[in-house]
Order: sequence, then C-alpha cells, then structure tokens
Amino acid sequence: MKNPILTKILDIKDLDLNQKLDRSNYKLQMKKLKERIRIATLYAKQVRRSIVFVFEGWDAAGKGGAIRRLTEEIDPTLYTVHSIAAPSSEEKLRHYLWRFWNRIPGQGLVGIFDRSWYGRVLVERIEGFATEGEWKRSFEEIVRFEEQLINDGAIVIKFWLHIDSDEQLKRFDYRKNDPLKRWKLTDEDYRNRDKWENYEVAANEMFLKTDHSEAPWILVPANDKYFARCFVLAQAVNFLESKLNIPKKFK
Repeated sequence: MKNPILTKILDIKDLDLNQKLDRSNYKLQMKKLKERIRIATLYAKQVRRSIVFVFEGWDAAGKGGAIRRLTEEIDPTLYTVHSIAAPSSEEKLRHYLWRFWNRIPGQGLVGIFDRSWYGRVLVERIEGFATEGEWKRSFEEIVRFEEQLINDGAIVIKFWLHIDSDEQLKRFDYRKNDPLKRWKLTDEDYRNRDKWENYEVAANEMFLKTDHSEAPWILVPANDKYFARCFVLAQAVNFLESKLNIPKKFK
C-alpha cells in the first residue's frame, strides 16, 4: 500500500477510486495495524505526546467506520471521539475555533474529530454561514492554530475520505432501506449532492492552503471500505511511528 505522505496527492481528481482489498487481506492487515496503533498510543502516553486525528470527507464516505477500526485496540481511557455538529448558540457568540480549543486532548491523550474546524472552509463557506472575508481569513488562522498544537508537542494528522457521486448515492439508498441506518440519512444529504462541484473546489483549495508537513492531509480513496480502512490505519501508524521514534524494547 503506497504511502501518500511520500507520493503526495492534494487534488481529489488524482485519486484512484478503483483500489480494492479483499476480505482475507483486509483482516490480516487490520490485525497487524491495530496492534501497531495500540503500541504507538501507549508510547505517546508515556512520553506525554497528545495525538489529534481529523476526519473530513463526503457524507457516507465511511468516516465512522474508519474511526471505529482505528480505536478498537486503543486503551479506551486514552481517546475521545468528538462528533462535530452545528455550533450551539453559545458557541456562535465566540470565535469559531473556541469550541475546538476546548476539545483538544491533554498530554498523552488522543482526540479524534469526526468533522472539525475545517467546516469553516467547507460547509460554512458553501452554505453561506461565513462571509467570504471570514472563510478566506480562516485558512491562515487554521494553519496557525495547528502550529500552536504542534509546538506544544501534539501530533496532528488529517484525513479526507473520498468517494464518487455514484457510490455516495448507492450508500444513501442502502441507508434509506435499512431500518437500523435510516436515521443517518436526511433530506439535506440529498440536497448537498447538488453542490458537489462547489464542495470539490472548496476541498481542493483547503488541501492546498492548509497542508503542511507537520500536519499533513491524507486523501483516502474510499469507494472500497476495506481498502479505505486499512489505508487510514496504515497512514496513521506510519506517521505516529515517524514522530514518536518508539524504541524496540517498548514494542
């Protein structure tokens, strides 16, 4: 599996969405990757390095499934998953980053953001919840925000899970027909499909302006869920191990 940190892709259109992984290879890879994630997070706790995972991407792209596999072998006392929705009335009275500062993990802990501060340059931009001046200014604000986290010892890595429009519609229809998953689907999800090209433009500009070596964007081909989950874990653990320099005796 190629490492996109080395073969960098920052344009959605350059992703190969045909990549797949069969179930037997998926299970074999996942077992190894989960153990490496477990060790890396335990070592991060020992050396008091916080970890921040950011997950963005299309509706139904598989963010939740990837997060569940990422956390399955991590000590549950070490991580918190933050599912970010629209800001509350109290949060709207403050700078948009305020509610995220309050969720940043302490030293040695892991914070996982299922959507994040990047909503400022995605949904808030496209839906008009932020003015043009506000969202344009936020690119630099976000980079500075992440630099502050990194300077304080945090490890930051960001994932965009990408599927094509046909695959998204297929997953929407599956959810609509499954009583256990129907709650995930709203009329707004279908309406957002009309703005697909606008979101693509916004996402590509976001990658270009907020990717940096210490907090990289990893674009994940996610049409195949098995491939996407292994891809996320492989890139996560490779990045963590490169930043932590885990001694062999700890493993």
